[in-house]
Amino acid sequence: MSTPSAEHAHGFTLRRQRAALPWSIAALATVIALVLGIVVIQQSNRPAVAASGAATSEVTGPLRVHYEPAMAGEEKILDFVAEEIAPDHGVEIEAVGIEDSVQSNRAVAEGSIHATIFEHQWYMKQVADANGFELTPTIELYQWAFGLYSTRYDSVEELPDGATLAVPTDLANQGQALWLLDREGLITLDPDIEPRTAKLKDVVDNPRGFEFTEIDLLSMARTLDSVDVAIGYTNLFDAGKVGRDKGILFPDPPRTFASRLIVGTQFADTPETQKLIEVFSDPRLEEYLKTTDDPLVAGVLTPVSAE
Repeated sequence: MSTPSAEHAHGFTLRRQRAALPWSIAALATVIALVLGIVVIQQSNRPAVAASGAATSEVTGPLRVHYEPAMAGEEKILDFVAEEIAPDHGVEIEAVGIEDSVQSNRAVAEGSIHATIFEHQWYMKQVADANGFELTPTIELYQWAFGLYSTRYDSVEELPDGATLAVPTDLANQGQALWLLDREGLITLDPDIEPRTAKLKDVVDNPRGFEFTEIDLLSMARTLDSVDVAIGYTNLFDAGKVGRDKGILFPDPPRTFASRLIVGTQFADTPETQKLIEVFSDPRLEEYLKTTDDPLVAGVLTPVSAE
């Protein structure tokens, strides 16, 4: 086949447009530069990730931490952390009080509140399981003084056979109360169960014939005069204007019932959670619990026990 000539009978000439090539290369280079620039910007906006996989990007805005309003000492702890510790870690703590434990845990699970400090891991599990919440307990923070109160007797030894003892209705704290009595030799729990899970049906020996009644934890102080002994948290009796001189037994609570910094499971690895763990791990918090003379904290909220 022969090569056609440049001149055709159509009356026009075909020419190679060599001048357009440099413009095309320049345009392509510009597009590539723009794309690379966008990628660089996007990469710079992503949180940095440490070797462990935890996000380490800067936290902006206050970190909202929930406390139980009926537990006045918890707010005091958050005030101390917000004023004395958080600024040194470059963050702001905002205390949020919600009285409904279901709603507060829902807010943490959904992320509108970053964390809560008002519960131990077993109460958290009880609420989470009942409501389908995904929650994760992290570091231990402090413990609540927990013991026996009575307006009728001055010691455990004075309790008569058949005395009426009030224990919490919620199973997590009922387990703590019964375990306390078991450790003090006042009752015996079924040895085949984990003590923290104990229920009244798990009492296998009751040598003094104690009668048990279940009372809502928040109502213990109000009903104290109607029973021989009520078992619960010191701060709730304080809130109910029951003097601490009415406390007749305060053994160290088991470490497993320590307060935890609890977060929504889906937020466990966020920069906000990592920063909160950093702040609440600061040794100044433990020192504050050991040395404060604030009556809402001293003898009420204590450092985590050894066991």
